[in-house]
Amino acid sequence: MAQTAPPPGGPSPTHPRTDNRPGGSPWASGGAVFAGVLLFVDGVLAVLNGIAGIAKDNVYARVGDYTYEFSLTAWGWIHLIIGVLLVITGAGILKGAEWARALGVGLAALSIVANFIWLPYQPIWAVIAVAIGVFVIWSLLTDRPRTAH
Repeated sequence: MAQTAPPPGGPSPTHPRTDNRPGGSPWASGGAVFAGVLLFVDGVLAVLNGIAGIAKDNVYARVGDYTYEFSLTAWGWIHLIIGVLLVITGAGILKGAEWARALGVGLAALSIVANFIWLPYQPIWAVIAVAIGVFVIWSLLTDRPRTAH
């Protein structure tokens, strides 16, 4: 019995993939590029956030007794350093560097933890940054880079 070629839209249950390309979600594939953009933009915003915290210690609301309380200047430096690393990693992902994909997962996880601890200072932005980090990790771990044959 001769196999028919998959339809132009890609494989389906009746027309399975017949080539050797790795499978993967189109959302994840496009998401890897978007993850690079998100890391880059999140890094730029973290750098600006850090500069604001370093330059003026009264930019953000003071929090009462808080388990993870640091001075706002210390938080500024934390955001600045993480932001610079995110910018470099996001640029690396956009250039297709393998080291950047692995580092992107680690830095996104670090960013999630830092923004969770930062939550009382800027709750809305911290929740958004955590969601961005989760999407970045998912997309980088589920994307299968295309290999040349």
